Amino acid sequence: MADSSAAASTHPGPAGEVTKRDMLTLVTTAAVAIGVGAVAWPFIDSMNPSKDVLALASVDVDLSPIEVGQGITILWQGKPIFVRHRTPTEIKEAVDVPLASLIEPQPDSERTKAGHDQWIILIGICTHLGCVPLGNKPSDPRGDWGGWFCPCHGSQYDTSGRVRHGPAPANLAVPPYAFASDTKVKIG
Repeated sequence: MADSSAAASTHPGPAGEVTKRDMLTLVTTAAVAIGVGAVAWPFIDSMNPSKDVLALASVDVDLSPIEVGQGITILWQGKPIFVRHRTPTEIKEAVDVPLASLIEPQPDSERTKAGHDQWIILIGICTHLGCVPLGNKPSDPRGDWGGWFCPCHGSQYDTSGRVRHGPAPANLAVPPYAFASDTKVKIG
């Protein structure tokens, strides 16, 4: 008789009927799923970019106060960005460079936006070891080509940000940017 009572207690019940055990299994499974989600969410959320990085996802720059021949440095995504208002002489020198003489050949027209070639916008990080080159302040050395000079190892860039001398293997990078008007540019 003990065998028949044991068999009766494990019987799932009539077909289609929800038993107390089914309900407890469902509630326990749901509680475990909610608990795992509550524990995992802070870890997953911590992998998102911080608010200060998101705030710098794009930067609007007012170009009107920048005089011809002057450059400024702004910060975008934690990187220095060089914005220079080039003189007609600087533009002509950049355009007239024979591409065969460059370490990384790239015409000036690929480094500026059509109709806005007086503006050069570059990520101000030397492509050799990640230093920040000098050249945006009037008192900074600009190297033999009038652009930027990295004092750490002597790399020199022209007024188009192309590497002309030194150990740097590549030109200064051009960030994504677009002109909103003749005096406003959005970087990023």
